[in-house]
Amino acid sequence: MGTFRAIRIDKAEKGTTAALTQFDEAELMEGDVTVAVEWSTLNYKDGLALTGKAPVVRRFPMIAGIDFAGTVAQSSHPKWKVGDKVVCNGWGMGETHLGAYAEKARVKGDWLVRLPADISTREAMAIGTAGYTAMLSVLALEKHGLTPRSGPVVVTGAAGGVGSVAIAVLSKLGYHVIASTGRVSESDYLKGLGAAEVIDRAELSGPAKPLAKERWAGGVDSVGSTTLANILSMTRYGGAIAACGLAAGMDLPSSVAPFILRGVCLLGIDSVMCPLERRELAWSRLASDLNKAKLAEITHEIGLDQLIGAAAQILAGQVRGRIVVKIT
Repeated sequence: MGTFRAIRIDKAEKGTTAALTQFDEAELMEGDVTVAVEWSTLNYKDGLALTGKAPVVRRFPMIAGIDFAGTVAQSSHPKWKVGDKVVCNGWGMGETHLGAYAEKARVKGDWLVRLPADISTREAMAIGTAGYTAMLSVLALEKHGLTPRSGPVVVTGAAGGVGSVAIAVLSKLGYHVIASTGRVSESDYLKGLGAAEVIDRAELSGPAKPLAKERWAGGVDSVGSTTLANILSMTRYGGAIAACGLAAGMDLPSSVAPFILRGVCLLGIDSVMCPLERRELAWSRLASDLNKAKLAEITHEIGLDQLIGAAAQILAGQVRGRIVVKIT
């Protein structure tokens, strides 16, 4: 037993505090696999936890971070042996279970996914929960029956982590992608990912009509609130929207009109407690359907000591693409 570097969150008189410190290995929670964490990433939820802007953390002390990739260091789980490359997303890490911003993590072996052979641990975290969630959204749209022949698809929060990966995957699969962003200055970036059109999010920010002109067959929404209400009202008959985020809020100021008059479906995407079989499929599809060159272009690397500062930036919408965090 010894200590290792970790971002620790503690309860404070007013809110919480976050700091890079030494964490005692004896304080790790129960689990049958210990992983030497190599890379993590910064997601919107991580930003909320690190800044204390929302009550994400429900246990103290907490090691922040909702996903990691690394190498199995110890295991009593029959599926895993020392040296296996693994990725872990969700399951309450960084919320109720000690998380990913640390040199070591102890988790249940049933939470882990074997890393595809052609995805490195760094690339896995360039994808991260954001990219994995984007792939879950694409899988849900496909299960609904959406194909490139169905018509255009919209991606909201397009310059963020979920949006960037969703655009890259959907465009590679042959879809006509309409990217919605509050940063129209990022148009070249979004078109480089594969967006065919870029629209200002202002077009989707006013009060939503029960039904508006049909514009797309489906979409991936990471924004929620009024934006989601608007894209639902503009979805073609029989279309579907995969909802996976709440950057603008948890409310949905909509009506039943899109659902009962156009047969539109709202597909809820959960990445935290998603069943293992679906996780494995998502990672397998990411290995084949995500252009690694585009992934590299949208990825920025930081160290553990830069994380807390970056958290405020992601909440302010100042982060483009993906941030990977080098742990060891």
